[in-house]
Order: sequence, then C-alpha cells, then structure tokens
Amino acid sequence: MKTTYNSQQADSLEARYGLRVGARLSAGLESLPHDISERLRVARQQAVARRKQPQAVVRLRTATAVSHHGSSATLGFGDDGMSLWGWLASGVLAIVMTAGLVTISIVQDDDSTTALADLDSALLTDDLPPEAYADPGFVQYLKTGTDPSVTVH
Repeated sequence: MKTTYNSQQADSLEARYGLRVGARLSAGLESLPHDISERLRVARQQAVARRKQPQAVVRLRTATAVSHHGSSATLGFGDDGMSLWGWLASGVLAIVMTAGLVTISIVQDDDSTTALADLDSALLTDDLPPEAYADPGFVQYLKTGTDPSVTVH
C-alpha cells in the first residue's frame, strides 16, 4: 500500500527522520577518539550548511480540456485570469503592430514607385537610339549611371 503525503507532511517526516538519525549518530560519539569526533563534527557542520533549502511552491491546476490534433494533444486550462487591463493592453499592442506593418508596406510601395518613375523619366528624356530600348542590359546600364563619354560595345 502506497501512502501519499502533501508537501507539509513530507517535510515534517523528513525533519523527524533527520533528528532520529542525528540522535543515533550522537549516541555512539563518546566511544570514538577525539580526532575522529572532531572530523565528524566538522562534516556535520558542512552538511547542515549545505542542507536542502525550501523550494518554491508549485501551484497545481487541473486541465479543463484536452484537444487532440493528429498525434499530439494540448491541455486547456480555461481562463488564465487575464483582467480587463490585460485584454486592453493586448488589443493596443495588436493595433500598434498592424499599423507598423501597414506603414512599412506603404513606404516600400512608395520607394518602388519612385524608382520606377526615375527609370521612366530617364528613358523618356535621354537621347538614345532605338536599338538601346531592345537591349536586355539597358536597365542595368541606367542603374549604374555610367559616364556617357564611355562607349559600350
């Protein structure tokens, strides 16, 4: 038969066991030589200094739902206790992130439109032979901005 103890009962039993072991060890101490008893005293002090410190209390909760997705399962614990302020803060953060993404999209579209407009204006205002418009490297030529006095063959 297995007996289950809560953490306070387990701590109490552990403390009583420690006291019993300590009393048993101390009972045979008088018959030992002085140097051995001193080494045991030092070892006991070191053990007391390194004894297990109390650990943080863990809050146990029962899962309210289990969701199965293929070969995995997810435990649901219901409401996590998020207050109205938590929901409002989450909503504000979502709105700010959406506004940031929309702004980035608008700026990138504006930059690409400006680059295309610059390319079109360069094509329309420059004196070029008609063969240049059919050249596949023409766009690269306009982007690099090479010196017009240099001839490209």
